[in-house]
Amino acid sequence: MYQNTKAAFTKLKNNKFFELSVICVIIISALEIGAKTFPLSNTAVSITSLLDTFITVFFLFEISIRFLTDDNKKHFFKSGWNVFDTLVVVISLIPVNDSEMALLARLVRVFRVLRMVSVVPELRVLINSLIKALPQLGYVVLLMFIIFYIYAAIGSFLFSTINPVLWGDIAISMLTLFRVMTFEDWTDIQYETMEVYPYSWIYYMTFIFFTAFAFLNMVIGIVVNVMEEEHAKEKNKNEPSLSELKQEISELKSLILQLDEKQKQ
Repeated sequence: MYQNTKAAFTKLKNNKFFELSVICVIIISALEIGAKTFPLSNTAVSITSLLDTFITVFFLFEISIRFLTDDNKKHFFKSGWNVFDTLVVVISLIPVNDSEMALLARLVRVFRVLRMVSVVPELRVLINSLIKALPQLGYVVLLMFIIFYIYAAIGSFLFSTINPVLWGDIAISMLTLFRVMTFEDWTDIQYETMEVYPYSWIYYMTFIFFTAFAFLNMVIGIVVNVMEEEHAKEKNKNEPSLSELKQEISELKSLILQLDEKQKQ
């Protein structure tokens, strides 16, 4: 009985229509969350409440199927995505109204949109790549912070009398430099200081070269490299390894030899 039920649930889980249904429900959940940010009529509030109940029940059903069809249930919660999905579903069961944890329940319902990442394998590869790239990115970010700090100190010393709003202290100067790095009206800041220091353009050009061009390209290069490694790992998982092929060939050879011996006898 259990095996038949498990086989039926496994067939349902692997069904493309069911996978599309999960994605559609996640999209509906996102739209329902967005709709609640607008002023709604009593009818619309009732509809969103019914939708919220349906979405919660559907997600509970879907995570239950995934757990029941897992071959190794002890390792089910060793996957970070399974833990995340389970927490979102369990906390979504908290009633939104008349509860001390209503705010938590509402916030968790927002994170239901992130379940799209756990459902779509390509998105999982992207997130895993970003997470695995963090240790390497940390050194680049640290070096970028050092450059920011040096340039902010220089800018504060030189330009604080010109515009204390932008260069009053080192913290404000770093925010101003972030604005320069993102090219948000940075030429206005440059021309303002050039009226007092004509060669201050060198300060801005070198800062933009180090941050916007050099370091950001380093970040992109690291992320792309890790993404390629993750795609290669996923491809290797789906394709049989050389050792597995050799083992299968040796098993086939042994079977053929056994059949030949039986025929001779």
